[in-house]
Amino acid sequence: MVYADRDLRFTYEEFNKRVDDLACGLYALGVRKGDKAGIWATNVPDWLTYMFACARLNAVAVTVNTSYKLHELEYLVKQADISILCLSDGIKDSNYVQMIKELVPELDIYERGCLKSEKFPLLKTVVFMGPEKFRGLYSTPEILLLGHHVDINEIRKIEAEANCHDVINMQYTSGTTGFPKGVMLTSHNIINNGFITGERMRYTDKDRVCIPVPLFHCFGIVLAVMAILSHGATHVLLETFDPLLVLASVQKEKCTSLYGVPTMFIAEINHPMFDMFDKSSLRTGIMAGAGIPVELMKTVIDKMHMPEITSVYGLTETSPGMTQSHWNDSVEVRATTVGDAYDG
Repeated sequence: MVYADRDLRFTYEEFNKRVDDLACGLYALGVRKGDKAGIWATNVPDWLTYMFACARLNAVAVTVNTSYKLHELEYLVKQADISILCLSDGIKDSNYVQMIKELVPELDIYERGCLKSEKFPLLKTVVFMGPEKFRGLYSTPEILLLGHHVDINEIRKIEAEANCHDVINMQYTSGTTGFPKGVMLTSHNIINNGFITGERMRYTDKDRVCIPVPLFHCFGIVLAVMAILSHGATHVLLETFDPLLVLASVQKEKCTSLYGVPTMFIAEINHPMFDMFDKSSLRTGIMAGAGIPVELMKTVIDKMHMPEITSVYGLTETSPGMTQSHWNDSVEVRATTVGDAYDG
């Protein structure tokens, strides 16, 4: 895992160790099988650590849209039965710590981990996914410290009892009902979906995939992370989308694959510094999430050196890919169709 803008790097071994350490800390806080852990954060470096630490404990990671306002967050925390909420500092017009304090004023009264909220009777713990300390919230370093008192073999026992058909991930999707719907996905769902996605782009452990899409969405967590993980490839992550940072990351890390919705690719191509960056390492990727104009697909193939770019169509409910084009389909097929059905 690489964050090129801050030169932060984890090998699989180093990341695995951090996940173990955080799982021990969450266990010390009382997180158990089936508990719902909300993750409300931009693509911060520990986003995936928290998600995989929850998986170690057979707890359910509930992804929360970074753009949610107070009423949406309130609905989700209640509807998903969230018992622990992990959050980052927020986005430009939303301070998540201030927002959760407004929603749960009891955080300033009760001892950490022993929260008694009138609105959210199941919510016991709120965590800040960083080193900063806030009244009523745990910080990541504090959780890692608590984990020192937990025997890793306790975690291994829980892992051994996990079933691939257990719900491991809940993603909230906007839909026809007017309220977000919580989609319950299993390990079997998301790992296989990601694996098939990677196969269609010929991923190997030599691939380096630039991910500027949000991790709270199935595009990021399944089509990107699970495809990369199942092929031993490298995640090149951005905390939030910035076309200049995308271009710089692709050049610096020699990325072979790039993801995005059409508007992201348009922003990259139209950036005034576009021609200054070397994109020749690129080979494939995914453009999805909206209709793709044929000319845009042709421009991306030509100007961004992505002859094997694919498109995916699906729904969060289908974990999410249903159809995808193949790396060797014609440009017309890839630009005017959503490919063919996933295996199985």
